[in-house]
Amino acid sequence: MLTKIRGHKMLWPERQNVNLKIERVEVFGVAMPLVMEFKNAYLSKSVVKSVIVRITATGGAVGYGNIDPTPGYSKESIEDSLAMIESRLAPAVLGMDPTNIHRITAKMDATVQEFYDAKATIDMACTDLAARVAGVAVHTWLGGAVKDRLHFNAWISIQSPENAARETKAWQDQGFRSCKIKVGADIHADRDRIKAVREACGPDFNIRIDANAGYDADTSIKLAELIAPYKLQLFEQPVPAHDIAGMARVRKAANAVGVPIMADESVIDHASLINIIRADAADIVKVKVMKQGGFLNTRRMIATAEAAGIRCVVGHGFGLGVNTMAEIMLAATSNNVIDGLECVGPLKTKDDIVTEKLDLSKGSIALPQGPGLGVTLDDAKLVKYRFEIKKAA
Repeated sequence: MLTKIRGHKMLWPERQNVNLKIERVEVFGVAMPLVMEFKNAYLSKSVVKSVIVRITATGGAVGYGNIDPTPGYSKESIEDSLAMIESRLAPAVLGMDPTNIHRITAKMDATVQEFYDAKATIDMACTDLAARVAGVAVHTWLGGAVKDRLHFNAWISIQSPENAARETKAWQDQGFRSCKIKVGADIHADRDRIKAVREACGPDFNIRIDANAGYDADTSIKLAELIAPYKLQLFEQPVPAHDIAGMARVRKAANAVGVPIMADESVIDHASLINIIRADAADIVKVKVMKQGGFLNTRRMIATAEAAGIRCVVGHGFGLGVNTMAEIMLAATSNNVIDGLECVGPLKTKDDIVTEKLDLSKGSIALPQGPGLGVTLDDAKLVKYRFEIKKAA
């Protein structure tokens, strides 16, 4: 029997008949071509490899999860994630209630330590499934949206000042109000690139820079002093992830010249966030549904950061449609998340594994309404872009 409320058919069965159990976990590896080669302090890449999970529960209810582990950002490789999900995590959650994320998370943590990316696929898919069964969007399932429109952040790779300025101005003309400029090769070349973008886009355009842990503390302080005249919104991960003391030193010097510091690679689990807070090492922290292990952990970390007076940026830059929608819907539920989401993977990929590729080309979208994450997997695309891990002989 289905419940009816005010004449609308709801998907949730009568409470006495609710007995959802995870019956099947399907795992896919895909390699998606990018629209161009993207370069940062770690690497250059022209393809993104992703893991897609589809969970099916009682009565055919489904939910999707998606991660895109990237060298330098993720502790796991794509091969590690696939193997962990298939061999340990998927078997561990079979038969469990997909709507009880607390127990799902506890079971995964008891099964294996860390592997947050891999665990995020299960958390994400279960949350999507639960919201679909309830007939609501994930942001409603998470407590409700506080933003009706989401704005996105353009992405500028390491390139000449002229090209960076031209590309950023084109994004601004399309509707974007902020951009991230990759730095990390040479601080004077970085300064010239930032200066060119500021001159091209004017004083009201928000500029972020990201060193991807490519500099040491002393070099980062020099860069902060060089770029201070160009009024940055933030300077992301200036030093190696483990160097919290160095980042605290950079923050103190950079704040003195008006440059806020954001931690990204240094932020993994709740303990790492607490260490950053205790060290006064960042003004802002960046979180990702994938990297933090799913919706549950990420929401908890956003709340902790907010309690400490630290704002958050949300977004994994190379996510496919499922991951991207997860971060959009999470970000919509918190005023502590800064406008200018960095989940802009659909701008960088030539295609997607969902039936309707998300269009972020104007720099903002109206809040998606679901149900669940509001996307459907395209089985033909899963086959077209699938890659197989080579087994050892």
